[in-house]
Amino acid sequence: MAKKLQRGLGRGLGALLGEDVVAEAAQEAEQARQAQQAKAEEAAKAAEPVDAVRMLPIGLIDPNLEQPRRRFDEAALNDLAASIRAVGVLQPIIVSQNGERYTIIAGERRYRASRLAELNEIPAIVRDWDSQKRLEAALIENLQRDDLNPVEEAMGVRRLMDEAGLTQEKVAERLGKSRPAVANLLRLLNLPDSVKQMLVEGKLSAGHARALVTVEPRRQVQLANLTVQQGWSVRQLERICAQPVKEEVKKPRVPKDAQIGELESMARELFGTRVRLDGTTDSGRITLFYYNADDLQRIWDVIEMAREK
Repeated sequence: MAKKLQRGLGRGLGALLGEDVVAEAAQEAEQARQAQQAKAEEAAKAAEPVDAVRMLPIGLIDPNLEQPRRRFDEAALNDLAASIRAVGVLQPIIVSQNGERYTIIAGERRYRASRLAELNEIPAIVRDWDSQKRLEAALIENLQRDDLNPVEEAMGVRRLMDEAGLTQEKVAERLGKSRPAVANLLRLLNLPDSVKQMLVEGKLSAGHARALVTVEPRRQVQLANLTVQQGWSVRQLERICAQPVKEEVKKPRVPKDAQIGELESMARELFGTRVRLDGTTDSGRITLFYYNADDLQRIWDVIEMAREK
């Protein structure tokens, strides 16, 4: 019986070409496929608008650890969560991508409220920004809030300059303010702590603070206290701050009793003007000085308030 011919092709490509050659060809084919896929993804990304809004899984989003805002009002967050449940997130948050996860650049308050509203996804814009740009954007977003008091705003501007390396001109440009407005805002940080606390508590307005920075520190505290006590408007305070302070001729005097000196200091702070006590703890004289009609009216108002109490 004749022998059956063995067909070389039946042994496979590995037998004919060698296993290494086949493996290399397969690897090259896979690399070509991946390159083609990457090209297609890049083309799709290039065709996508820069600020295209995507719906991202909220579980893949992380808060920004460099977020300058540390306090989030719980009641306000609950109110926003209720609004989101009713109408959704109206303004997308801004994030940067880090592998398969995303980090918030701006919009952490909306993100927190969306989690309270138990959303699975949130509209977002993905930006390819470095850490410096992300910090700058977060600081600027916070400065654009409408619930900042003047001290918080001034501190935010100072931090933007220090941490983002911006000049006053650049900060003014970013915030849409004039450079003098930014400079005046920064001057509020030089006010005494007691005056800044009045600004934080809303007892004084930014207009009052701008008037106070024009006078010497000793008068700043006195006039701030009087503004709160008398309910002066910004215009009234501006007029008083603009009045020149007359220099007093210093005369040698006998050292006063400690109690008399303390009482004199208290009266000077209360009336916001020069006060002199002559005498002893047994008898003496109190002199209040005024230099114009406004000074006299202020002293009169303080006395009237004391009478009413």
